[in-house]
Amino acid sequence: MNIQLLLFAKAPVPGRVKTRLCPPATGRQAAAIAAAALADTIDVLDASPAIRHTIVLSGQYPAPAGWHTVAQRGTGLAQRLVHAYADTALPDTAALLLGMDTPQLTPSLLATAVQALHDGADAVLGPAYDGGWWTLGLHDPAHAAVLRGVPMSTADTGRHTLAALTARGLTVTMLPALRDVDTASDARTVATQCPDGRFAAAVRANLPTRDLATPPPGRGPR
Repeated sequence: MNIQLLLFAKAPVPGRVKTRLCPPATGRQAAAIAAAALADTIDVLDASPAIRHTIVLSGQYPAPAGWHTVAQRGTGLAQRLVHAYADTALPDTAALLLGMDTPQLTPSLLATAVQALHDGADAVLGPAYDGGWWTLGLHDPAHAAVLRGVPMSTADTGRHTLAALTARGLTVTMLPALRDVDTASDARTVATQCPDGRFAAAVRANLPTRDLATPPPGRGPR
């Protein structure tokens, strides 16, 4: 079985990415953290054999050597995800889509997802602790059409995605849950899980340890 790896990503532009890190981070600091997460994720995907590596991109970002780039299109996340699979589909090739919010991704975890598709699963789904999902792999990318009816960015997105896949008659292999990087707390926790990567270094350099909106002890508003 052939497989294509899709990285669903947003260009790390200050003020447009990782805005939930602000505060305590500034827009520029949040963008630096996002850029590091993207770079770490690319490294893991780049090391995994695939018929094609593709960034499905919002904005402008230089693709690594040998990668293919496709622009995101559609209104709303569900449509953009559906188009991501449709616009990159290759004949007789499964598609495994991942985001840039889980820089703790490891080669072994990625290999587990790929192997499940090789072993005959119609789909693989990696849930996120916030209720969403961090990866969705499809033996036939056309099945991504089920995402049109799934509410995105909610605490039930993962559950509704699984229900939509199974209602279509697909066999789904579940993967371990990961924590998405959305908030400062998420970033600090995930950095401890991958302490030697660019992401952890960016968190240490750019994420203040105290919420800047909170006055220091004994220095209340005057």
